[in-house]
Amino acid sequence: MMGKTAKVRNTEIPVLRAGEPTIVNHLPKTFLWHGDVEKFLDDLAPEPIFDLAITSPPYNIGKGYEQRQELDQYVEWQGRIIRKIVKLLKPTGSICWQVGNFLEKRKGGHSSTILPLDIIFHDLFRDSGVQLRNRIIWYFGHGLHCSYRFSGRYEVVMWYTKSDDYIFNLDDVRVPQKYPGKRYFKGPNVGKYSCNPKGKNPEDVWAIPNVKSNHIEKTEHPCQFPVALVDRFVLALTPKNGLVFDPFAGVGSAGVAALIHDRNFWGCELDARYIRIAQSRMEDASNGRAKYRPFDKPLYDHTKSKLSRSPNR
Repeated sequence: MMGKTAKVRNTEIPVLRAGEPTIVNHLPKTFLWHGDVEKFLDDLAPEPIFDLAITSPPYNIGKGYEQRQELDQYVEWQGRIIRKIVKLLKPTGSICWQVGNFLEKRKGGHSSTILPLDIIFHDLFRDSGVQLRNRIIWYFGHGLHCSYRFSGRYEVVMWYTKSDDYIFNLDDVRVPQKYPGKRYFKGPNVGKYSCNPKGKNPEDVWAIPNVKSNHIEKTEHPCQFPVALVDRFVLALTPKNGLVFDPFAGVGSAGVAALIHDRNFWGCELDARYIRIAQSRMEDASNGRAKYRPFDKPLYDHTKSKLSRSPNR
C-alpha cells in the first residue's frame, strides 16, 4: 500500500561525494552527500540556509553502522555537530533531535542501566543558544522485551527553535476534534460550536508504529525511523520549498517526508549501502511512488485479530 504521494516529476536524486568540487558552490536543491557530516558543514558558506534540521543520530550503543565511543567523546562529537548546524539555521528555523537511551552494561550482572540521551543533549542545545519548544514522546507498541526492567516503548524528539520568531504552521497538522459537535451551553456564544472547525492541536505524545518486520517502509537498516515521525515536523515547521537537512540521513526517511510535501532536502550519510537505498526511496517519493505509512492513518485494532484471543478460552 502506498501513502499519499507527490506530483510526478521524474526526478533523479544526485549523490555528491567527499572531494568533489561542487560542495561549496552551485549545490542542487535536493541531494545526498556521501561523506562525513562535519567536513560537509565545514565546507559550507557561513550563512543561514536551513529551515529545519531533523535527525535520529547514532545512539552510541554499538550498532553495525556506528563505532562505539566513550560517552564523553560521543557527547563532544554530537555537540560539535549541533553547534555547526545551529549556525546554519535560519532565524525562523528549527532543529529536532530524535533520541533514545544510552545503555551501560553492569559488569558481572545480567541487567543494564539506562541514561536517557535527551537529558544529556539538552545542555548541548542550550549552550548553542536555541530554545526548547516541545519534548515529543514517540510511543510505539512493539519492540524487544526486557527481562530485568520494564520494556522500553518510547523515544523522544526534542524540538528547538533558533528564535522566538519561528515557523509553526499549526493548521497544516491539526487532528480531528474528539467532540466536534460540542456547543457552548452558556454565555455570549451559547449554541455555537465550541471547538475549532479546522481541528485541534496535536498532543505531545505521538503513537506511531516503529519500522519493524512487515512495515511497508522496512529496509535493511536496523534502526530506521518512520516517515510519519518526520511528516508532521516538515509540515508544521517549514515553508513550501523550504530546506530540510538531516546530518545522519540513513536510508532517507527525512528526505522522503520532505519531498512528499514539496520541500527540498540535503542529507549526509557515510554508509554507501544506505545512500543507495535513500536515493531510491527519495526518487520514488519525488516521482509520486512513495511507499510509506502516513501519520494520520489509524492504528490497527489488535482486538479484531484471532491472535488476540487467549488459547485457554
